[in-house]
Amino acid sequence: MQVIYFDNNATTKVAPEVTEAMLPFFTELWGNPSSMHTFGGQVAKYVDQAREQVADLFNAKPQEILFTSCGTESDNTAIWSALQTQPDKKHIVTTAVEHPAILETAAFWERNGYTVTRLGVDEKGNLDLEEYANALTPDTDIVSIMYANNEVGNIYPIPKMAEMAKERGILFHTDAVQAAGKVDIDLAKVPVDMLSISGHKIHCPKGIGMLYIRKGVLFRPFIRGGHQESGRRGGTENVPYIVGLGKACQLAKEHMAEEQTRVAALRDRLEAGILAHVPECKVNGDPAHRLPGTTNIAFRNIEGEAVLLMLDRLGICASSGSACTSGSLEPSHVLKAMNVPFKYAHSSTRFSLCRYNTEEEVDFAIEHIPAVIKTLRDLSPFKD
Repeated sequence: MQVIYFDNNATTKVAPEVTEAMLPFFTELWGNPSSMHTFGGQVAKYVDQAREQVADLFNAKPQEILFTSCGTESDNTAIWSALQTQPDKKHIVTTAVEHPAILETAAFWERNGYTVTRLGVDEKGNLDLEEYANALTPDTDIVSIMYANNEVGNIYPIPKMAEMAKERGILFHTDAVQAAGKVDIDLAKVPVDMLSISGHKIHCPKGIGMLYIRKGVLFRPFIRGGHQESGRRGGTENVPYIVGLGKACQLAKEHMAEEQTRVAALRDRLEAGILAHVPECKVNGDPAHRLPGTTNIAFRNIEGEAVLLMLDRLGICASSGSACTSGSLEPSHVLKAMNVPFKYAHSSTRFSLCRYNTEEEVDFAIEHIPAVIKTLRDLSPFKD
């Protein structure tokens, strides 16, 4: 059975070019880049090259790039550093629709004496800039707001929000895990202080991430140890994965126009086909401001888990939300924050596409999904 992978917001296929770039660092160039001898030291130049490739995707400086293990570590590091460098400030601003990497971190600090403001969203999942402005106070240590939502795909006005924080002297961090490689982020123009990405969302293996730290921003390490990463993160460099991330970022830059055109067209084709052939379904989020490959569709009066199981039998991989919240019978915190009615929220299904998807895959899904939904509605205990 063929696999039709429409779950790229959860993780992505490793690009063949990335695998090829990584292989020598498992077999031939396996030395420690911090070693004094030539065999190990020669590896350092490849780490430097990767740092340049990552920086280039965001129009940043290589010295502003800190390699981490994942987006979650990057998020935790950003907030940790902000709180450690500004101990007199005790307020964090975030949103109610963040990834758990931010929500759980904020909740931890809230239990330890900090005040947390979680901005709400409207029925389309959008933020209110006036509410945001009113949340910023002299006691605000850091703002952490995602660049794009992982469940419904909404893109938030990060350039404007970061500028508003900057005017008040407040640090601004954005989780750009979902936006990287899909949205043009020029850090010479977008005044964020810190930005997180995760390699496995842009066709790199799991286990590597990046935290951008703008030059001049005070920083304290989250992981302490040796002198690696200019003393900003202890631990021997994960060279193969760092090299892989560099290559993935290079490819992301080369394919960004394709993401914004061909992949967006595939998403629109899938979405339009489902809406045309399945009654009583709707799109969650804001179609005017979202990631090019993401659509979140709710089917009235059926269970999302049943949808996923039947799609899986057809070889179609999708998600009931983020992979970090799957398995729960409750609607996700994002859909709850948007006040999506339960009869729709409970069945919401996320389809997230990438450059490896094809028209044939989309048409196969459009052909079979209506029958899946009809079967489940005939069996559903939910009745109006």
